[in-house]
Amino acid sequence: MHIAPLKSARLHWRQDGDAEGHPVVFANSLGTDLRLWDKVIALLPPGFRYIRFDKRGHGLSACPPAPYSIDTLADDTAALLDHLGVRSCTFVGLSIGGMIAQTLTARRPDLVSSLVLSNSAAKMGDAAMWHDRIAATQANGLDAIADGVMARWFSEPFRKTDELEAWRNMLVRTPVQGYVGCCHAIAAADLTQSTAKLTLPTIGIAGGQDGASPPELVEGTIALIQGAVCHRIDTAGHLPCVEAPQAYADILAPFLKAQV
Repeated sequence: MHIAPLKSARLHWRQDGDAEGHPVVFANSLGTDLRLWDKVIALLPPGFRYIRFDKRGHGLSACPPAPYSIDTLADDTAALLDHLGVRSCTFVGLSIGGMIAQTLTARRPDLVSSLVLSNSAAKMGDAAMWHDRIAATQANGLDAIADGVMARWFSEPFRKTDELEAWRNMLVRTPVQGYVGCCHAIAAADLTQSTAKLTLPTIGIAGGQDGASPPELVEGTIALIQGAVCHRIDTAGHLPCVEAPQAYADILAPFLKAQV
């Protein structure tokens, strides 16, 4: 395991694949850690440098006091990529990870040469909804909201599998400060104007059963970016890399190969 001793936050990260290959960086959703990508990375082509990390307040990374902002999370990510010597990567961001990706690309175009926005949008929900969730989490903990989150994350067939328990456990074991801090970041973020200025190669991935970022929301953000194309996995929810890893890899792999 690796910890990057950054000034802003100490971040846990992992690297797979070819250390000399084109870098592909993955950013996780709210309430998950870098294991989110396990199934997909195992299916992706060799010859790439696959990097993933736990954002602040999640997984094995440090958990500074809340609140956080999308700018802060993007700055953490930029510092990590600078620390690892990464330039011109393909950045794959899911949910809040996609918001981090949009912000990072707008602020540090030297770091990102192509973009994958998965189950994400320029604006996700309204501030009142997020502040209600913050209040509920602070009052009663993550276990109290976990079943509702699982219903938004996963399709009904997946929720009947034994694997659901592991993802619920991952969510409820997230530090409350980390979860709440990222909720504040999402609540305050509207990236529409900066995302509409992006011109780099971009694809979107949406889940047809996604209750957190419905496919129409994802497609609306992808439409902001000239030349971008959105793909839909109809059978999956908010985390298609978990529910439908082969379908996800079948979308991602050709895009990666086109960047080198």
